[in-house]
Amino acid sequence: MEELPVTRASLLVRIRDVRNGDAWQEFVRIYAPVVYGFARKRGLQDADAADLMQEVLRSVAGAAAGLEYDPRRGSFRGWLYTVTRNKIFNFLEGRQRTLLGSGDTGAHERLEEQPAPEIDMAGDWDREYERRLAAFAMERVEKEFQAATWQAFRMTAVEGKSAREVGDALKMSPGAVYVAKSRVLARLREEVKRLEDG
Repeated sequence: MEELPVTRASLLVRIRDVRNGDAWQEFVRIYAPVVYGFARKRGLQDADAADLMQEVLRSVAGAAAGLEYDPRRGSFRGWLYTVTRNKIFNFLEGRQRTLLGSGDTGAHERLEEQPAPEIDMAGDWDREYERRLAAFAMERVEKEFQAATWQAFRMTAVEGKSAREVGDALKMSPGAVYVAKSRVLARLREEVKRLEDG
């Protein structure tokens, strides 16, 4: 598996100033959906996942002034994963205590319906981050391409359609579809690299 990009050190430095709205907006845009998606995959309902996401962001804001970037001590994403995982465990544990205390059959049934803990939580976290980073990069570069080029990329790379099928739909040759997909992918790689490097 390819190594996932690290959080840009420049962004971590910028969020140390809680008044830096641009940095926090970028941080929230990248990480809020990662935390939210991870919480949903752990079985939290929409409102609970949104609340948990806010708690994690508050924790980051509270710790931001003291964040020192030192890759030898571990990645920021690893620290954020630990914070998120612990908040999810605390939430689920609190919910189970509440349900266990009622003693009724309905509470027991709700507990039985809870998903079993995932064995590869860290892998899920990395996949969620990678998905969000790709979506963020796509948002940033889409406007650089003509509509047909972008559609050819999206239909082949995202929707998994064949070049022939996409070519027929967009009135392009399969070769032109491959070229469009290749151009967009190259630009996306550049954007992800730029996001990594700050």
